[in-house]
Amino acid sequence: MDSISAGLLVTLATGAAGEAGRQLWAALSGLVRRRPAAGEEPEPVTGEVELASLAEAPHDVARARALSEVLALRAERDPWFLAGLTRWHEQARRLGTGQGDTSNTISGGTQNGPVLQGRDFSGITFNDPGQGGAR
Repeated sequence: MDSISAGLLVTLATGAAGEAGRQLWAALSGLVRRRPAAGEEPEPVTGEVELASLAEAPHDVARARALSEVLALRAERDPWFLAGLTRWHEQARRLGTGQGDTSNTISGGTQNGPVLQGRDFSGITFNDPGQGGAR
């Protein structure tokens, strides 16, 4: 399984992916917090600490990397978790936020007004008197 990118985890933790992202974050939280069934050995490293840490500081890429690493470690040890994480990751990839290349070019002419360069913008307002223009 491919590792979960820190960028994706930050996108979901910050809520930047909207409602679909919040649902994916909740699903990941549930997967991480799952308790072993009767007869299963409990995992020594579950990812709960790293998940909570990223939730406390959702823009912290180092915390997102730590969560990604522990998810990979747990997936190596727990076939049930691997299956669940693989399904979750497939859904997260379909969301398509925070990952992928972006190429921005402005050439020639004069641009009058705001010019945004980037990818996956949301919540942007222009010319809103209550907001003082672009925000």
